[in-house]
Amino acid sequence: KLKGIIIGGENDESHPAKVRLFKNRENMTFDDAGAAPDQEFNLVHDTACTLEYKVKTVKFSSVHHLSLHFPTNFGEDQTRIYYIGLAGEWTPSNRVGVVNCVYEARPMMEDHKVADKEKMFGGSGPAF
Repeated sequence: KLKGIIIGGENDESHPAKVRLFKNRENMTFDDAGAAPDQEFNLVHDTACTLEYKVKTVKFSSVHHLSLHFPTNFGEDQTRIYYIGLAGEWTPSNRVGVVNCVYEARPMMEDHKVADKEKMFGGSGPAF
């Protein structure tokens, strides 16, 4: 759950002037950065890295990927960023990959190769 972001840079024209936040967009490229962001901020010079920009908590409550785009600075050819801080709560990911499995409503013994069917029940049948 992302609650805020801190952006720090130099106290000159190379400091970023704007940041655009995109959540849960895997494999994002610069071509994708032209899309509408989930949230954007106009930044001010922050060399001490103390100014926290609050994000829309409801929108950023379940973030797995976060992409930051800095389209402009205060006038330099290059943008210099010295610090990016993320404030919020970390929760473990419970995402599971694709699982291939077969469900049987009724097991068919001929589908399961067992050398000796007696071994399946310990030799004397099921113990109920």
